[in-house]
Amino acid sequence: RRVRRRTAAAAVVAACVAGGGIWYFGGGSDEDGTTARGPATPVTDLAAPGTQLDGTPAASPSPSPSASQSPSASPSASPSKSPSTAKSPAAPRSKTPSAPAHQPRPTHSAPATHTQPPVPQGDVAQVLALVNQERAKAGCGAVTGDSQLDTAARAHSDDMAARDFFDHTNPDGKDPGDRITAAGYRWSTYGENIARGQQTPASVMDSWMHSPGHRANILNCSFKNLGVGVHDGPGGPWWTQDFGTKL
Repeated sequence: RRVRRRTAAAAVVAACVAGGGIWYFGGGSDEDGTTARGPATPVTDLAAPGTQLDGTPAASPSPSPSASQSPSASPSASPSKSPSTAKSPAAPRSKTPSAPAHQPRPTHSAPATHTQPPVPQGDVAQVLALVNQERAKAGCGAVTGDSQLDTAARAHSDDMAARDFFDHTNPDGKDPGDRITAAGYRWSTYGENIARGQQTPASVMDSWMHSPGHRANILNCSFKNLGVGVHDGPGGPWWTQDFGTKL
């Protein structure tokens, strides 16, 4: 498998296929200061028979993104009733004084509104919740769903199903970094897990958590965002997790 070295960053690839094993390819330092060089000893895949999964993290600089803002709520004032006054008899008419010049009412601009990111639904929401449960057990902060990473992950799952391949690099030679960048996500680091055949979010998470390379992606405390894509169809489902951290 081709390994692309990215500038100013380490790249580690973990891959596993049902019935096969896991190999690590690296060229940089990990968090404990050790360095992986060349393929290590294969480790038996712990996924259930008949399922496939694969995972790869990498890191590299990219242009910095714009920061998102949180919406602010504007309090509304409660109306109060004006006291009623007794009417007095009408006074005799006299010369009407001139009315003061009309003063235009000041205009008030409406408070700015900020678009909330879409709330993940269905399988995507369940995978995100299960990932954050595992991260909490490991002392990592929660990852938040990201629509751009969702787009990249969903497109890869669809592509694997449509073109009948199972790999991080598609037949056109595009790797996860290429696909995540094309979706508009400006990343400083990313990781990807893929799987095939597990029927539920719980079962695919169980497979990933029993595979060291995929577990490492899920429990990588440096990741801040997650996108999930699932394609359901004959021979599937195909699952993709794209983790990332923005610049």
